[in-house]
Amino acid sequence: MKNIDGKSIENAFRLFDSNDIQKIEIGTTKGLLQIHHYLFNGLYDFAGKVRTVNISKGGFRFANALYLNEILIKIEQMPENSFEEIISKYVEMNIAHPFMEGNGRTMRIWLDLILKSRLKKLVDWQFVDKTLYLQAMERSPINDLELRTLLGQNLTDEIENREVIFKGIEQSYYYEGYKKEDDDE
Repeated sequence: MKNIDGKSIENAFRLFDSNDIQKIEIGTTKGLLQIHHYLFNGLYDFAGKVRTVNISKGGFRFANALYLNEILIKIEQMPENSFEEIISKYVEMNIAHPFMEGNGRTMRIWLDLILKSRLKKLVDWQFVDKTLYLQAMERSPINDLELRTLLGQNLTDEIENREVIFKGIEQSYYYEGYKKEDDDE
């Protein structure tokens, strides 16, 4: 797993460094699939592909695979006119959990692309506490206020700041258990 995460984070950095990020469709399922494929191509045979089996985590069952493609169409159609609407869309995509692995890392980049495009903001993830974020995500299907508050107080307008973007990617991988030292082992 450590080697996969190390290669994937390299892919995430390259996505931005190469400007391939400019080719990603914003706020769409296709865009989400593009990000996932970019991050995990060559690492997972399902990179960029919607899952076809049911999955759960910590007792929470994500969207049924049988209906997942229809659900993704509905999520894609959700409005993105305000921070609240964007977070609602993000929460729904998390409930759908369209991939076998790599949902969080992929969706955080997807979220930032929407925020950048619609509001000229992005989340400064380096200041979002891991435990508080994961707890807010767990509770978000019931009420997303906690998540909106946590992310809202960490928005920045430094949308072109390479350090903010790259620290955010590192933090995103840290949420999933990856540490920089893992590469050195």
